[in-house]
Amino acid sequence: MNIGLVGSGAIGQYLLKNINKGSNEDLNVTSVYVRNYDKYKHLEEQYNVELFTDLEKFLAADTDVIVEAANVETCKEIIPEIIKVKDTVMISIGALADEELLKTVTAEGAKTLHLPSGGIGGLDLVQNARALGNLDTVTLTTRKPAGSLIDEPVEEETVVFEGKAKDAIDKFPKNMNISIILSLAGVGIDKTNVVLIADPNATLNKHTINIAGNFGDAEFTMTSNPLPENPKTSSLAALSLYATLERLADNVKIG
Repeated sequence: MNIGLVGSGAIGQYLLKNINKGSNEDLNVTSVYVRNYDKYKHLEEQYNVELFTDLEKFLAADTDVIVEAANVETCKEIIPEIIKVKDTVMISIGALADEELLKTVTAEGAKTLHLPSGGIGGLDLVQNARALGNLDTVTLTTRKPAGSLIDEPVEEETVVFEGKAKDAIDKFPKNMNISIILSLAGVGIDKTNVVLIADPNATLNKHTINIAGNFGDAEFTMTSNPLPENPKTSSLAALSLYATLERLADNVKIG
């Protein structure tokens, strides 16, 4: 499967390293879209890829799927053009809090959009429970190192936000991307409950998801180490993107 990559930051180069320098013969990044050719031209020789600065020419290249590994702003700008012509895997899921973008990617005629689970898990269970209206409530409780959320020092856990996912992503756009993928899998951005806690004793991000409905109830918790290449990025987010591509190339689909 030939892959076109948008973004050459920590996650983008993680994919280049683990795909083009890895052992999975079913995956190959062949094209990379960048803003600054001179800054990233070394990638052409290093990973045997072709760099593009023109989006139209990038989309015309021989690729089976486009992978977005950039940022929310870039997503809003170029995903509407990409999704018209190419199946897409998108990691900057917070962009879908924008109602117009969500309408665009779900419109009739749009290509398939694949959304990795990012820094959380259990979305298969959430989607299964949602089927036939069997899911009533979804709550995400996130604990993060206090310094990543607030400027003033605190001595104990402090709730800095409690409300719905729609408001959480507005107030904490760099911290609540996972609330959007959870909302899309479950009961929606207006009904998903979010609690965000600043913890002075925490060194890692910890996410707990509680769901309940006619199916029963469930609780699952994830603590993710940072990506070595960029401590601000969850290693699980990078892994979820790579694993999504593996599943796309696999003949056996689980879940």
